[in-house]
Amino acid sequence: MTRTAWTWLILTLAAVALVLGPLDLTEFGIPYAGLKRYGIYILTLWLVTAVAAMGVNLIVGYAGQETLAQAAFLGIGAYATALMAKAGYPFGAAFAASGVVSFVVGILLAFPALRVQKHYLAFVTLAFAIFVWLVIRNEEWLTGGVSGMDVRRPALLGLSLRPALYFYWFTLAITAVLVFAMWWLLRSPWGRAFTALRENPIRAESLGVDVRMYTVLAFAIGSAYGGFAGSLYAPLVEFIDPAPFSLAPSLLLLLMVVIGGAGSFLGPFVGAAVAVLLPEWLRFAESYYLIIYAVLVIVMMAFCPTGIVGLAERLLRSRRRNGVQDGTVALTRAKQ
Repeated sequence: MTRTAWTWLILTLAAVALVLGPLDLTEFGIPYAGLKRYGIYILTLWLVTAVAAMGVNLIVGYAGQETLAQAAFLGIGAYATALMAKAGYPFGAAFAASGVVSFVVGILLAFPALRVQKHYLAFVTLAFAIFVWLVIRNEEWLTGGVSGMDVRRPALLGLSLRPALYFYWFTLAITAVLVFAMWWLLRSPWGRAFTALRENPIRAESLGVDVRMYTVLAFAIGSAYGGFAGSLYAPLVEFIDPAPFSLAPSLLLLLMVVIGGAGSFLGPFVGAAVAVLLPEWLRFAESYYLIIYAVLVIVMMAFCPTGIVGLAERLLRSRRRNGVQDGTVALTRAKQ
């Protein structure tokens, strides 16, 4: 079986597992009782977080820029959805508006990236994130301030998505569309231009890549993914306040990309799984789980500088290399 066939087989199995994962399969003779409401919520939160991390990965991992503002775009998307739902607009319109508004604001934020780089750019995005958080917190007439806003889950073709399982499948479908869009983007000439921009901007410009345009596009598209994630986050939690959109979540999203593997397509999903699912698995440790979680993250950062996906790729390459060497030795001995 070719590598492409294996890839499609693995993706198909993963899709089936994600669709059937929350279901109780004991009626079909399979000893699996499915997930309870909280488990489905955590799985949905992983999908939403992975969408936001995909945007960070595009900016940091592929375009080689820095951002600490993704939580701000989550907030923009969440509050845009909440306000439009309050005004009576359907979720589809609110979802699209959240992405468009975040895209436009991302373009405005990208202009400093044309003049400053690295940690200076990180400070610019940090200032923007704090500004958005202060607006959300203090403009009570618009956002409700610290009192927050209630958000109802939408309906699809007359079917209420209030049940956790239905909203999970809805989020999974939207995530699949966004994943396909990112996959297409990264394999298009735009994706190759982003990679060239990351490796060497001066060389990329000498080869005809419009560095200014692609820097702005990376920020805009990555920010739009943050807005989309915020639009899904608001009805997931059904109540939003300023806390989830402060600086700490932005740092966590950047950490997800680094842990998962910056510049790898699967990195955001692996990093989001570590950040969202691992703390839940460590709940048995009670008050010590945060310490264990921090130690595990430090160990991963120390021994996996290219992320978990990068480590897995190195192990696979090493295994293939050893397999080729063993085959060559066996062939040489057979000839002798």
